[in-house]
Amino acid sequence: MSNRKLFDVSQKIVVVTGSAQGNGKVIADCFSDLGAIVCYADIQSDIKVKNDKCCSYTLDVSSLGQIDNFYNWILDKYGKVDVLINNAGVTLAATDDIREDIDRWDITHKTNTRGAYYLSVLISGLMSKGSSIINITSLAAELGFQGNPAYIASKGALKQLSKALAYDFSSRGIRVNSIVPGYIKTNMTKSSFNDKKLKKIRDERIMLDRWGESSDLAGACIFLSSNAASYITGIDLPVDGGWLAKGMH
Repeated sequence: MSNRKLFDVSQKIVVVTGSAQGNGKVIADCFSDLGAIVCYADIQSDIKVKNDKCCSYTLDVSSLGQIDNFYNWILDKYGKVDVLINNAGVTLAATDDIREDIDRWDITHKTNTRGAYYLSVLISGLMSKGSSIINITSLAAELGFQGNPAYIASKGALKQLSKALAYDFSSRGIRVNSIVPGYIKTNMTKSSFNDKKLKKIRDERIMLDRWGESSDLAGACIFLSSNAASYITGIDLPVDGGWLAKGMH
């Protein structure tokens, strides 16, 4: 293969969940800019796609029935998928009411873990050798953070799910990896970024002295979807500015 084709994702059929806004939209837009045929899937119905080669689909990944319908739709429209990026997720902080927390736990896991699993298994049936599944986890999959055990547990489970599926799908030549975002500037992190005290605490953990951009995640997704990563499966790729690697002063 020509070296010029190592990072080529043109004409690949790419599904990105949670792509109406934030990281997911930037990831989907970047694939589209590079010539991929992208399906933007999101629970929001107002989805702006990059160009007329792309399509959109309203999908709640916490609903198995909606995933079934999406699978049938993508099968009829394209007949195959080359890349699936499980980016959709929710974060619901703990409260003082354990019964309410259990409800939040169920919603979180149905979205962040069960939905990614069910969609991956179905979509893998439309994939061929060389296809790629990428799960977006979190620093919370690697470290303990305060006040959000449901989210942390769900992302930890998603990390291990990536490894399990990498093994299960390896006989078909389908690669499964996870990307571990650090603090990325999005609407979800706006409150921390705008809070001087919280921002200072986070800034001190980042080696590269800046918060990440959604395009940083897009670059990692493009790499793991391309032939440049053809011998990579079952890994967790931190895109965190050095957060996880940083030791003490």
